[in-house]
Amino acid sequence: MSDILQRLAEVIESRKLEAGGDPEKSYVSRLFQKGDDAILKKIGEEATETVMAAKDVRNGSEASKLVYECADLWFHSLIMLAQYNLTPQQVLDELARREGLSGIEEMANRKLQQREAAERQK
Repeated sequence: MSDILQRLAEVIESRKLEAGGDPEKSYVSRLFQKGDDAILKKIGEEATETVMAAKDVRNGSEASKLVYECADLWFHSLIMLAQYNLTPQQVLDELARREGLSGIEEMANRKLQQREAAERQK
């Protein structure tokens, strides 16, 4: 795979206000200026558009429409990660950790961890 996620993450980091990003010149800087609620709202919008594009493809539209919307969702997800000082590598590491693990097993492990955490809080 390409290292495009890392390059995009670096550009996004450079658009943070504390890194000198200018909201007058950069869409990403403008999102950072508006704060996490605006970023999260944008994620919701992009996720909805991605789902709608998938339904359109299912009904005969060009698959490129889904690729376009998925790219928007991924891009805005990178902005969200940066907002919380997280990186694409951390997501890739989590995916690698899950590799070879059954989805059902992963969900069971998560529920067990949540129960254990709840017990510790009592």
